[in-house]
Amino acid sequence: MARDTTDDTPIETKSQLVDWLAVGCKPKSDWRIGTEHEKFAFYRDSHKPVPYGGDNGIRAILEGMQKKLGWEPIIDDGNLIGLFEENGQGAISLEPGGQFELSGAPVETLHQTCSESNRHLDMVKAVADELGIGFLGLGGSPIWTFEETPRMPKSRYEIMTNYMPKVGSQGHDMMYRTCTIQVNLDFDSERDMVRKLQTSLKLQGMVSALFANSPFTEGKPNGLLSWRSDIWRDTDNQRGGYHAFMLDKDFSFESYVDWALDVPMYFVIRDGRYHDCTHITFRQFMDGALKGEVSNPEPTVGDWSNHMTTVFPDVRLKRFLEMRGADGGPWRKICALPAFWVGLLYSSPSLDAAEELISDWTPEMVFDLREAVPKEGLRAKIAGRELLGFAKEILEISRQGLVERARLNGEGFDESVHLAPLQETVASGMTPAEILLQKYNGEWNKSLDPLFTEYAF
Repeated sequence: MARDTTDDTPIETKSQLVDWLAVGCKPKSDWRIGTEHEKFAFYRDSHKPVPYGGDNGIRAILEGMQKKLGWEPIIDDGNLIGLFEENGQGAISLEPGGQFELSGAPVETLHQTCSESNRHLDMVKAVADELGIGFLGLGGSPIWTFEETPRMPKSRYEIMTNYMPKVGSQGHDMMYRTCTIQVNLDFDSERDMVRKLQTSLKLQGMVSALFANSPFTEGKPNGLLSWRSDIWRDTDNQRGGYHAFMLDKDFSFESYVDWALDVPMYFVIRDGRYHDCTHITFRQFMDGALKGEVSNPEPTVGDWSNHMTTVFPDVRLKRFLEMRGADGGPWRKICALPAFWVGLLYSSPSLDAAEELISDWTPEMVFDLREAVPKEGLRAKIAGRELLGFAKEILEISRQGLVERARLNGEGFDESVHLAPLQETVASGMTPAEILLQKYNGEWNKSLDPLFTEYAF
């Protein structure tokens, strides 16, 4: 999320909120792929995390990137906290602990996504190298304690940091010590949205296993394959994680709105200032709960748009669908995550086949899988089978969908080439985390120092 919005159009009825989502429907010819990826910054000489300020800090990276890109600055209370391309061709933002995020431009092909990611990483690396800074592609902070982790000067994060301990035990770890890769995908109708959301919601546990890449905490194995996925089990279960109602037969734009209306807010922006609103829901806001507390106490479209960025289900609905199940990873995984989902969801035969394969997965089964994956990875079971077997079948369905799209790169290869890292994972049966643990217990001699060279961008 690069920047919050300030659309002052007043909201008077719930139907406006439903319509706000429905505007996202677009014909297949206009479907795009938007990829986001986060990375941990560290000093190459000491392996310490990078603070915001100073001559060699996060701000200095942003300033260097601004000079290279010419993008517009995002300022929060006088602090540079991100960059954006004014025609919507991408943005750079900071997560709470200084995780560096690229929100990519909406592009037509996975080849373009991969090229964009490579360009971004090359530019960031060129700036960061001069500052002695490197980046790690992992799902969880491997050696730093919460107290050692920097804090970014972003107003919404201050509100979130104060609120998190009230609603779960792991919210601070989610904010400050995790990284992800996400993809945003389109739909052409409400029915298409429902099919894609429900299929992808059932499969988020599989993706969490395929991308499991956070087996270390504070310098040693944490007993998990995806610490990040485990963190989401108790971050804020009212607004985040798995919500079974999304698998209901009558799920719709309106039912998602009804749910989001009853999730406590984080903030509203008035006169350029963030006001803590964690004591009310958006429905209460619409009923006048902020009268006497802020100027212009009536809700606006900008308020709703911002609120929709503060709910964190495993699949998030905005004017597109956001896939949120994967740990952060190396550059090949940045291309593989959107490839997995595009192959399944942007091909009608593949979507049909995926739906059929997992049609008997009940909401309870999906929940149980989500609970098991952080520790068991691809060995977790659902519907009487190991997840690994299903993953092989789903990957083949995705591959067929990408072949069907027939989008070729300059060398004549279709988009299925980007599935290679996942095909290697299912062929070996080992998650990325298990490979890391194998190295840790073997050639690394129980040291994580090699991680900062072998797994650095």
